[in-house]
Order: sequence, then structure tokens, then C-alpha cells
Amino acid sequence: MTAAVVAGLLAGYGIAIPVGAVGAYLVAVTARTGWRTGAGAALGVATADGVYALVAVLGGSALVPLLTPVMTPLRWASAVVLVVLALRAAHGALAAFRTGGLASRDDGTALTPARAYLTFLGITILNPMTVIYFAALVLATGPSSPATLPDRVAFVLAAVLASASWQLLLALGGTLLGRTLAGTRGRLVTALASSTLIVVLAVRLVARS
Repeated sequence: MTAAVVAGLLAGYGIAIPVGAVGAYLVAVTARTGWRTGAGAALGVATADGVYALVAVLGGSALVPLLTPVMTPLRWASAVVLVVLALRAAHGALAAFRTGGLASRDDGTALTPARAYLTFLGITILNPMTVIYFAALVLATGPSSPATLPDRVAFVLAAVLASASWQLLLALGGTLLGRTLAGTRGRLVTALASSTLIVVLAVRLVARS
């Protein structure tokens, strides 16, 4: 079981650490709304990673041929959602700047932790590359891959723990960023910069399809 835990931790960090559009959006949302909402969003991402890790150990190799035809549409859907969210955040930042609303932190009423959890779960679940990644890792381990039920559970839980710890670290970074750039102009610049970065990363997401 120890080997399965180690494999799960490595797999979880391997999929979580490369910061893409979702990670950038997580930091931006946390900077705008605060730690509780950011933590909800982080756990949403980790849950999606856990779902795909579970699918992979239960037979991800068999699902790869089924997912391949829909990978491009799902990537486009994910990119469109991210771009819409980024543009909405930029528009809201500009509107709040004109009225002086960015001078104080968002109280979180616009995006609750539960809503952030579901939003980020949905965004992350749209990326089928995650299950292919986990399936490839499971297959690459050959005979030592998690085969028994306890080993599979340990692998999935370790992957979720690794993903959650990294996403929560990103949320912490967003919290510190929000506290540092508490001024009106600083928060406007941060909102616009993060929105631009999210759009660029979303375009890269579909450019690789």
C-alpha cells in the first residue's frame, strides 16, 4: 500500500503543479474574494482530479479510445468558459474601479465557497487529459500498478491529497496577493493582468488540441 500512496502523491502533484488557466483563475478569484472562497475552489479542482484518478485505476485505459473523439470539443468548452469568466472578472473590476468599489475586499457574497467549489469542479472536469494522464501513469507502472481495492483507494486518496495541498497553496498565494494589493489601482491592475493571463492560457489550451 505504501507504493500506491507514493505513486498517488507523485501523480497528484504531477498533474497539479503545472499552473494553467484554472490555476491562474484560482489565484485571481482568491485575491478578489478571500481565503474561504479560494479554499472551496481549490477543493473543487482536487475533487475533479480525484474523480479522474478513480476512473483511471478502474479502467482508464479502456476509456481513452472513447474520450479521444470528444477531447477537442471539451477543450474548447473549457477554454470558452474560462475566457467568459476572465472577461466577466475584468468587466467587474473596471466597473468597481469607476465607483471606487475595489478599495475594499469582496465579502464573498457574489461567489460563495460552495459555488466556487462547483464552478472549479466543473471547469476542471471538462479536461479529459487528466484521466488520460492518470491512466498512462497506472499503465506505466506495469505489474506494480495498484491492483487490489486497498491499493486503488490509497492511490486515489493520495492523488486527491497532493492535488488539494497544491491548490490550497495557490489559494494562499491569492490571499496574500489580495492583502498586499489592497489599494484601488493595485487591485484593478491585478484583476486585468490575471484576466489577460487566463485568456492567454485558455487559448494555449485549445491551440494544443
